[in-house]
Amino acid sequence: MTQRRAVRRPDAVAGIVEDWARERPHLDTAPLEVLARLHRAYLQYHSRLTSQIERHGLSVAGFDVLTALRRSGAPYRLTAGQLAASGLISSAGVTLRLDRLEKDGLLVRERDADDRRVVYSRLTDAGLRKVDEVFAEHLENERRMLGGVSPAERRQLARLLTKLERSIVESDEAEPEEEAEAG
Repeated sequence: MTQRRAVRRPDAVAGIVEDWARERPHLDTAPLEVLARLHRAYLQYHSRLTSQIERHGLSVAGFDVLTALRRSGAPYRLTAGQLAASGLISSAGVTLRLDRLEKDGLLVRERDADDRRVVYSRLTDAGLRKVDEVFAEHLENERRMLGGVSPAERRQLARLLTKLERSIVESDEAEPEEEAEAG
């Protein structure tokens, strides 16, 4: 009886690419080299981010609201629409997030003095202390995760990821035109 030696692959994505090359050699699997690694890195990042944020009794979504308010500068207040437009927060869940953070005493809602229809969410003193504490820890967590990447590589990676994001957005915008031309 012969024993089969396990082949050591450099990483999971390399193994996936090798498998597809064997099973479907006519397919160009080059996009997996980038996007599968990006996806796997994101899953690891998100897991570490979530556990770090949740230790403070926050959800990632709630943390995003608090950081958006903190970044806005004193008096640390924004409308729900401004929060949704801030980049990391979808408009769908803003109200639920605000309700939870208000219940926890981290923000208050205030009507605009000149236009009572406008409602602001403002960080409380407790909310300001919480976001400052958690954000400092968050940055340290991210520094640890980037420990194997030099500062020059980080800058290069940031430039490349900006380019990748633009490419993905532009490919999505171009898709309907290509379909119309093909049809």
